[in-house]
Amino acid sequence: MADELPEAVGSKERGLWMSVLAKADPSEVAEAWRRVEPPAYAALRPPESGLVLVRARMGGLGDPFNLGEMTVTRAAVRLETGETGLSYVAGRDRKHAEIAAVLDAMLQSEVHRDTVESQVIAPLRHAQAARRDADARKAAATRVDFFTLVRDREPSK
Repeated sequence: MADELPEAVGSKERGLWMSVLAKADPSEVAEAWRRVEPPAYAALRPPESGLVLVRARMGGLGDPFNLGEMTVTRAAVRLETGETGLSYVAGRDRKHAEIAAVLDAMLQSEVHRDTVESQVIAPLRHAQAARRDADARKAAATRVDFFTLVRDREPSK
């Protein structure tokens, strides 16, 4: 198949970096983009926005239902060396989608992978972990522990 990934890049590994790029704040992606030297690329599918249906499950595991729609922007690019990059990001930020697609393609290239991993993915992953940690600490500060007090006495008759 023409769209198969090189042996060095597994679909799990690619899914992890695509998740980091998609969940990153657009300003963080733009800042990280300035730290790398992007190769020449052509747009296969210029960034375009649309709606996707979001499905959920009752209680996380139960029957599925349609939660609603959300806006996403997608893009596809091809580097001059042949690697194809794709992206889907929440919202309407076209530049975020384009940069994420180029970075996806660069991460598939042995020439660019280490640089992009260290200069872009690692800092974005660290920033996301810091946000999750801050959110968890904030939620923990409002946590209420309920308990039941058991008394050692005979019930009155």
